[in-house]
Amino acid sequence: MSNESINFNKILKDSRETLLNPKGYFESMPLAGGFAEPLIKAAIYGTLAGLFALLWSVLGWSAMGAGIWGGAIGIMALIWSVIGAIIAVFIGGAIMLVISAICGGNTDYEANVRVAASLMVVYPINAFLAFFYVISFTLGGVVALAVSLYSIYLLYQATIQALKGKESTVKIVAIVLLLLALLGFFGGRKASKSVRDFSDMFEEEQVDEIF
Repeated sequence: MSNESINFNKILKDSRETLLNPKGYFESMPLAGGFAEPLIKAAIYGTLAGLFALLWSVLGWSAMGAGIWGGAIGIMALIWSVIGAIIAVFIGGAIMLVISAICGGNTDYEANVRVAASLMVVYPINAFLAFFYVISFTLGGVVALAVSLYSIYLLYQATIQALKGKESTVKIVAIVLLLLALLGFFGGRKASKSVRDFSDMFEEEQVDEIF
């Protein structure tokens, strides 16, 4: 690890710039300096995502339920969210390295880990917006899809601006990811409808047997 000191104000500013000005941020982001900063970034994002999961579970706004059990499961979700984020930043770095290599970009592992850590800024946002599932499963799915599409846009900018991938190839990768996101969304809706239909049919059969 580097002796570079961690500036939390800088991490906050970087997070804001990643979301609001991704092209400008990724053009100038440092690709070296040690693994401490990306690790802490990932831990911060994982903690925020876990806190939202805990809050929604305590309030009963998630599939975990409410009350004591919801709170207990929410605490476990918080712990695993932090651990998972730390693991994910290294796995994400490897995935970014493969994407960058395909696109003719930077294949330095540290550079790709740093990009992956920056892209994880959407993790707590996705966790925060999960409460839309309480309003409507479809609405929650649409919001999650919107976050996924914006994540692909961030990845597109990161691969071109920071990792210097060939724009034509990056566009193809982005289109493939876009299609996968759309397939996942519509496939998930179809599966959910099948489960609901089966559940309704089962309940009707149970009622018929009783009467």
